[in-house]
Amino acid sequence: MMYEVLASYYDALVKDETATKAWVKLIDENVHGKKILEAACGSGEITIALAKEGYQIKAFDLSEQMIQQAKQKAGSELVEWSCGDMRTLPNGSYDAILCLCDSFNYLLTKEEVRQFFIQCYAHLVPGGTLIVDMHSMDRLQEFMEEYNETGCIDGHDYQWSIESEDDRIYQTFAFYDGDGNYQLEQHVQRVYDPEWILEELHKCQFSVQVKTDFTQEGIVPGEKQFYICRRKIQ
Repeated sequence: MMYEVLASYYDALVKDETATKAWVKLIDENVHGKKILEAACGSGEITIALAKEGYQIKAFDLSEQMIQQAKQKAGSELVEWSCGDMRTLPNGSYDAILCLCDSFNYLLTKEEVRQFFIQCYAHLVPGGTLIVDMHSMDRLQEFMEEYNETGCIDGHDYQWSIESEDDRIYQTFAFYDGDGNYQLEQHVQRVYDPEWILEELHKCQFSVQVKTDFTQEGIVPGEKQFYICRRKIQ
């Protein structure tokens, strides 16, 4: 199971307060209403930041270990946490649904993507907003040559490698103890053509605005695309 090992090291590896503030700003600017569902919430950094601003948030993640990490943080009591799979959204109607930090890219088939969008539309109130970000196609080119990072977290050496093949990004994490033993975790994500993503969102009747790397309008070169999707007001 992904994030069984990585959960304990996740924030030390990727926590970025500047990015968290940028996500919160993007959400504040595009969400009308306070009732939010966050899918694949991870360790809850953005979740808790939003809850502290007064949003009423239900947040879930497939990894129980990641939810436990989130519950240890100040402000976690403001959030309703649970374990769950983003391929099956919980019942309810929401002003906004979020899927952030490239979590969307763990959907590995086009049918999973279609069903996710269909469910999101069904669970949003009229005029509600889906915000989802995902790897850009440029990331596939970037990682054609394997990326390697090494370091030390809490006395544990680690190695993090990323490489791409076809439309997949493969990430491997290894964490070593002082005796030379190690724990290994591997992740697979799929990168989708943004034009296909737009086509599927439009089929669901969403109106869509796209940003690249938070501030650039439209689909342009960069690391990440943000899809701000509005359900029709009926």
